[in-house]
Amino acid sequence: MAGPIAAGVVFDPPTPKRFVFVLFEGFSLLSFASALDCIRIANRVSQKDLYQWIFLTEEGAGIRCSAGTEILADDELIELSRDDVVILCGGVNIQNATTKKILSWLRREARRGITIAGLCTAAYAMAQAGLLNRRRATIHWENQDSFTEEFEDVTLTKSVFVVDDNRYTTAGGTASIDLMLKLIAEDHGEDLAASVADQLIYSSIRTDQDTQRLSVPTRIGVRHPKLSRVIQMMEANIEEPISPSILARDVGMSTRQLERLFRRYLNRSPKRYYMDLRLQKARNLLMQTDMSVINVALACGFASPSHFSKCYRAHYEITPYRERGAQAGRLSI
Repeated sequence: MAGPIAAGVVFDPPTPKRFVFVLFEGFSLLSFASALDCIRIANRVSQKDLYQWIFLTEEGAGIRCSAGTEILADDELIELSRDDVVILCGGVNIQNATTKKILSWLRREARRGITIAGLCTAAYAMAQAGLLNRRRATIHWENQDSFTEEFEDVTLTKSVFVVDDNRYTTAGGTASIDLMLKLIAEDHGEDLAASVADQLIYSSIRTDQDTQRLSVPTRIGVRHPKLSRVIQMMEANIEEPISPSILARDVGMSTRQLERLFRRYLNRSPKRYYMDLRLQKARNLLMQTDMSVINVALACGFASPSHFSKCYRAHYEITPYRERGAQAGRLSI
């Protein structure tokens, strides 16, 4: 048994954990602010300096989020302490915001064993730096198609956040809150994490087992089990589309019954709905990757570029080639 504590002995309080927020051009303000406010509130509720934070940018200058608000930086990409936790804050146009300088800095800090997290689209930068090879990760659902095509060594999930050893990724938005509450609970207990959630009026804390998108019935506003099942099958088979007759058979319906079901609830045929899904994925790939138009067409189930171009133009009133050119023009402004 330990002896009595000598009178007059003073113990230093634990050193605050420091979060290093690295802001990318066009970062998501919601993801960033959600993470930051969790640790601010943890300090306030506990009445202790449990956490500290600094903001870094590539050059140490102020930087604008996707909403146009500028955040001032504390410093440029400096060398960090091994106990720091890096939080990369991504957003729109993450490919262009991920520069060679940022990648070199990330690889250097990762070699020193620092914990690195990516909010919203920042998983792209982590993967580009090789930090997610043979790991599980997540990214905002809108970027999942392009991410999967580009990073085959990463096991991408649809979870709101993923913790894989010292690599954390979130899907963006309020998923930052869920990750930070988990970290606070691990550091200082569930009671403090619950108190932070209460302060945020955040009543449904999610875990890494929760998916980021709404269920099919909620998204389409229809609760019909067979319709939901068919849509799930469509979404899972974009590259090699399944014929309506097989879809109908797999849910125990005739092709005519399936046709009536789609027209009644979605005001379009199964074929049209499926085409819309494929074209939506194609647009994501055109806007977010450097894949050739031919490879985009193949990835979305089109046998020929000409058929793809015709369908794309009918839906979006622009050809895939012009869409790609217009996107390049927007990014250069």
